[in-house]
Amino acid sequence: MAKERSGVVPSFALIQRIDLALCWIALPLSTFSLITEPLFHSLSLSLFIFFYMVSLSRVDVTAAAAEVIDQLRKQHGELMFHQSGGCCDGSSPMCFAEGDFQIGSTDVLLGQVHGCDFWMAEDQFEYWKHTHLTVDVTPGRGASFSLEIPLGIRFIIRSRLLEMDQLEQLPAVHVGPLP
Repeated sequence: MAKERSGVVPSFALIQRIDLALCWIALPLSTFSLITEPLFHSLSLSLFIFFYMVSLSRVDVTAAAAEVIDQLRKQHGELMFHQSGGCCDGSSPMCFAEGDFQIGSTDVLLGQVHGCDFWMAEDQFEYWKHTHLTVDVTPGRGASFSLEIPLGIRFIIRSRLLEMDQLEQLPAVHVGPLP
């Protein structure tokens, strides 16, 4: 059975600031001439925070990896990624045609990269949950069943630790197969 892991919900005060920012966006252009400079700067900061929060994700992709994904999608149709954490190349992200890899009841959906679901084994997620992951490519053949291997390249993960405030803003993850 699928379940949701709870994420931290933004505070009511933050939601009010976002609502205020969105209300200011809706004002007619002539009204903006009446806004004092401090209010305008406050609006700009609120919009920055709003768009920063909306774009925060657990996983992303480089332009080079996106090109490879496009090439593989033309050949194989819709794709998905899974990172199991097994030995050797099992700890690398593996790309499969959608449906060619069976998602287990404890696999964690981290999000999407370039239109592809990115899954991770739950035990690996426990190690990586404090990081932002970026899927990239590097020359060299891996020893896995990932679709890019015949191209003489392999997907790799680049990671960075997230700040505490970023961790609090991350969306909840989904555990188990999608319905």
